[in-house]
Amino acid sequence: MHQIVFATNNAHKMGEVSAILNAEISIVGLKEMGCFEEIPETQKTIEGNALQKARFVWNKFGVDCFADDTGLEVEALNGAPGVYSARYAGEDCCAENNIQKLLKELIGVSNRKARFKTVIALIQGGKEFFFEGIINGIVLTQKKGKDGFGYDAVFLPDGYNLTFAEMSMEQKNTISHRALATKALATFLNQ
Repeated sequence: MHQIVFATNNAHKMGEVSAILNAEISIVGLKEMGCFEEIPETQKTIEGNALQKARFVWNKFGVDCFADDTGLEVEALNGAPGVYSARYAGEDCCAENNIQKLLKELIGVSNRKARFKTVIALIQGGKEFFFEGIINGIVLTQKKGKDGFGYDAVFLPDGYNLTFAEMSMEQKNTISHRALATKALATFLNQ
């Protein structure tokens, strides 16, 4: 079994990614590595943040690792919140604050097209690789569903009548942006 470090302390992400990778690849989180530091995310792009986090782990521990970054890109907001999705309402905000700010900014806006984009940066043997997953949809006018995290309760993927927060993890893991990027990563690692 292949073991690799996932540069995150986010339990939701660990759960989603572990479920997709199944038994073929064993992932270890930062806590298991003894890393409790906040990894900086200071880049101006989703790709840049993912690579910054992976390089942090590679430089500190010298192990094969991957990191992801995700953004919700809203067409009417010129791609915002984008790379700032996790801290859209400020540095010390929570997901609820981010959702409320987004909904407030979209009051009266008819174009609610949006997409979730995840980029995974992998460092394997010192070489860097990228995997991307994108899912299109719309931002609802109010929250629906209790599961998921981040903007899941206001994002309705194209072709579905459930938000990510209304879907089971199994259903979300077949279509989500993170699932698509993770499946591409798994295919690469299993070659």
